Amino acid sequence: MQPELASFPVQVEIPVHWGDMDAARHVNNIIYLRWSETARIAYFEKIAVDTSFMAGVGPILGYQDCKYIFPITYPDRALVGIKVEELQEDRFMMLTHIYSQQHNRLAIISKQAIVPYDYQKLAKAPIPAAWLNNIKALEGWE
Repeated sequence: MQPELASFPVQVEIPVHWGDMDAARHVNNIIYLRWSETARIAYFEKIAVDTSFMAGVGPILGYQDCKYIFPITYPDRALVGIKVEELQEDRFMMLTHIYSQQHNRLAIISKQAIVPYDYQKLAKAPIPAAWLNNIKALEGWE
């Protein structure tokens, strides 16, 4: 699992709580999306993106999906890796992998589209140059 995780420039370790499970006795689907969000915010912090969602241009989630591969249960630790896979003209695409530490295997794959949004104008915005530069530096694309 370590070589797989090494390809993600941002990694977050999250404890699985008993209350994260649902009636089927595995982590509820919405929890995986929350874990992806936690990793996404950690990524934004690394690239100096303002996540106050109050002024100027900030990120907004335009799309996400989640492929369930293996159920995680309590007790365990989720190892979450996130990276940018693709830069587009008006958005960037992120990839999140969530691993079960206990079972040493991939459990979830999630993809997200992040759209720059001007919270004052209430409209999409171009990707700020600083975001592009910081993504390229963090991903090692320079």
